[in-house]
Amino acid sequence: MATYLDFEKPIAELEARVAELRETAEAGALNIDGEIAKLEERSERLLRETYAKLTPWQKTQVARHPHRPHFKDYVAGLVEDFVPLAGDRNFAEDQAIIGGLGRLGGRRVVIMGHEKGDDVASRLRHNFGMAKPEGYRKAVRLMQLADRFGLPVVSLVDTSGAFPGVQAEERGQAEAIARSTEACLALGVPLVSAIVGEGGSGGAIALAAANRVLMLEHSVYSVISPEGCASILWRTAEKAADAAEAMKMTAADLHQLGVVDRIVAEPVGGAHRNPQEAVAALGAAIGEELDALVGLPRERLRHERREKFLRIG
Repeated sequence: MATYLDFEKPIAELEARVAELRETAEAGALNIDGEIAKLEERSERLLRETYAKLTPWQKTQVARHPHRPHFKDYVAGLVEDFVPLAGDRNFAEDQAIIGGLGRLGGRRVVIMGHEKGDDVASRLRHNFGMAKPEGYRKAVRLMQLADRFGLPVVSLVDTSGAFPGVQAEERGQAEAIARSTEACLALGVPLVSAIVGEGGSGGAIALAAANRVLMLEHSVYSVISPEGCASILWRTAEKAADAAEAMKMTAADLHQLGVVDRIVAEPVGGAHRNPQEAVAALGAAIGEELDALVGLPRERLRHERREKFLRIG
């Protein structure tokens, strides 16, 4: 069953009407193919017009859509012979971040990223994509492994932020995020990151201090969620839409500011409407970026990566 966002209600009504007419036509009672075609054309036009002028807050809703492709979907669609590697060799396994070895476009890579889950049980198991210190320490271990064996690293970011609980703070959340960010910057192999949903706070940058940062068209990337920003500035989360507008968190804004290097177009109506097309588009973009980076000297990769982030702001 399709899940519609609040601003998609007119689209939902048209598509529901089309579905009803199709059932009537299949029953053979009436020949209404012409009416169905007109409604489908109208629905498609409305969908295009709606998604062509989304506000930052509406883009945030799209980025959080429950049917949007997650890390496991990208791995299933793009990576062959994926071998997951678990644990931080220090405390525990954190399934909010998944990573391992595989082949992307025939090239051996280390791939890692946040996994939110797609139902109640998996969301609890993956902690809604909010990693604890052991998740970031696992990421550091994977990056060090990639560096040792000369394998490019690909990271997919989709998190509202690092887990803010007491347990995480007790185990050194801030230090773990800093170490993961440091590991990104120190890599002597190519690192390509993609913001595929939400990119929230240090929990995102810890995997995204990359040579190339890609961003799906309707993803968002910011230092704090719109609700969190509104709660600080206006003492109410009801101002989240205003906060989203002010924070410049959309792909277009961030590309203009130089925070992201490339915007990857999504299918009309968002990645959740055609996950296979979205996965393929991102895979092609990542492959092109890796082609441009593989073979560059280690020191040049490090230097360009550091300079890229020093230029921001």
